[in-house]
Amino acid sequence: MTRRGTRCGVVGTLALAVLFASCGHRAPDPTAGYLIVGIGAAPNGFDPRLASDEGSERVAQLVYSRLMELDDSLRTVPGLAERLDRPDPLTWVVTLREGIRFHDGHLLTSADVLYTFRTILDPATASPLRGAYRAVRQIEAPDARTVRFVLTEPVESFPMQLVVAIVPEGAGTGLRTHPIGTGPYRFGSARADDRIVLDRFEGYFRGPARNPGIVLRVLPDDTMRGLELQHGGVDVVINDVPPDLVHALDGRPGLHVVTAPGTDYAYIGINTRDPLLSDARVRRALALAVNRQAIVTHLRRSLAGVATGLLPPTSWAAAADLPRFDYDPEAARRALDAAGYRDPDGEGPAVRFQLTLRISTNEFARLQATVLQEDFRAIGVGLDVRQYEFATLFADVVKGNFQLVTLQWVGGAVADPDILRRVFHSDQMPPGGFNRGRYANPEVDRLLDAATRASGEEARRRLYQEVQRRVAEDQPYISLWYRTNAAVLRDGVTGLTLGTVIDFERLARVSRPAAPIVY
Repeated sequence: MTRRGTRCGVVGTLALAVLFASCGHRAPDPTAGYLIVGIGAAPNGFDPRLASDEGSERVAQLVYSRLMELDDSLRTVPGLAERLDRPDPLTWVVTLREGIRFHDGHLLTSADVLYTFRTILDPATASPLRGAYRAVRQIEAPDARTVRFVLTEPVESFPMQLVVAIVPEGAGTGLRTHPIGTGPYRFGSARADDRIVLDRFEGYFRGPARNPGIVLRVLPDDTMRGLELQHGGVDVVINDVPPDLVHALDGRPGLHVVTAPGTDYAYIGINTRDPLLSDARVRRALALAVNRQAIVTHLRRSLAGVATGLLPPTSWAAAADLPRFDYDPEAARRALDAAGYRDPDGEGPAVRFQLTLRISTNEFARLQATVLQEDFRAIGVGLDVRQYEFATLFADVVKGNFQLVTLQWVGGAVADPDILRRVFHSDQMPPGGFNRGRYANPEVDRLLDAATRASGEEARRRLYQEVQRRVAEDQPYISLWYRTNAAVLRDGVTGLTLGTVIDFERLARVSRPAAPIVY
C-alpha cells in the first residue's frame, strides 16, 4: 500500500478532528474476519509425514487432505480417493477424484500419492508412519488417477493405513516450514510459538470455507486461553480448555460450550526396559494404586470416562472382559511385597523405591501428576514429577529416555484396532513405530501378526480382543481416561459440530461475527 504524505493544519476543532482521523490511519488488518482458534501447543512442524504431535496434526487437518478419511462411526470413507477397490486379497487400488488442485495450482495426480508413500517408506525420512506399511511390497501408478498397493500378505485393516495426508511430488523438506496441500486452507505465515495464519483456499474440492481464514493462536497457559475467550481475543478453543475452566466458562455471558463423546485416550506410558519397571508385577501394582475415578470425577469434572484399554468402548474390536486393576491400594502394597519391594518402615516416610514421571507444562498435566504422586505415596512409592516443554518431552519419549510419562492418543489414531500392533508389537519401536515403551511379548506379537492376516471382521475381533487381554495383564500402559470432547465458543460463532474424532477440517464449516477482534 502506498502512503501519501498528509499536510495537517490545525484550524479550530473541526480541523483537529480531521488531523487525528488522517494521521492516525492504519493499514487494514489482513486477518480481519478470520476465525481465531486458541491452541495449547505449537506444532513441531508442518510436514504431515513427520507429524506425531497434536499441534502438527491439527495444522495438517486444515492444510492437507487425506487419501481416505474417517467418518463419525470410525469407518474409512473416500477422501481424495473417489473409490477404493480390492481386486484380490493382496491388492488395493485407489482411484483419485478428478480436478483436485494443490495450493500452488498443480493438479493432484497419482505421482503425488506415489511420492508421499515412497518418502514415508524411505528410512531416511524417519517418518513415524513407516511402521504401518511393513506389508507393502510395491506401490504402482499405472495412470494419472490410479494407485495400486500390492502387499506381501492380506491386511484387512489396510484402508485405515490410507488415512494419510498427501503432499506434492518432490516437496522435500521444505514442507517443514511452508506446507502445501489440497485442504481448505493455504499457509499464510507463522510466528514461532505465537501464531499460524492460514488463508482460505478458494479452490478446495469440497467448496470454499465459510470463513476467510484461520489464525491459530498458541496459548500454552490454560488460564490465558480462558481469559482470551472471555475478552474476545479468541473465537473458539477445542479440547484445549481444562475441565475446571470449561465448567467455569459454561453459561458465562458471550460464551457457550459444545460437547460430544470422544476417543482421546490418556495413559501413563511405562518404559518396560527400565530395571524396576521391566517387572510386570510392579507395573500391575502401580496400576492398582491409581484412583482413576477420582481423576475423572474431580479433575475432569466428569468430562471423561474411566479407561480400561487403548481401544475406546465404541470400537467394534474393544474387549469388554479385560483384566481390571481398579483402585485398591492395599492390593497394590501386597503386590509390591510379593515382588520383593517391601516398605522399609511400614507407614513411615521411607519409600520402597523412587520413580520419575515426565509431564508436559500443561496445567492439567501438573494437577493430575499431583494426584498420582499422592496415590503412589500411599503405597510407599516416591514419584518425582518433572515438567518439560512438549517438544523436549516427546523427543525424550521417542528416545526411550523416561521411566513414566503421561500422554494421550488423540483423534482417529485409535479408530482402528491395528493401532494395537503399532503400539505393542516388538517390531514397532521408534523411529518406525509407536512402541515407545519398548514393550515385547512374543505371544502378543504372534496374535497381532495373525490379526493382521486374518480375513473377516469376526476373526480379527477375536484375535484383537485376546491381544487386549494379554496387554492388560502386562500393563505396559496404565489406562487413565477417555476424553469427552468439549469446545468453548464465543456467541455468534456458528456451524461447529463435534464428532467422536476431533478433526480441525470441520472448522471450514464455521462462521463468526463480522466485527473485528482485537488481540
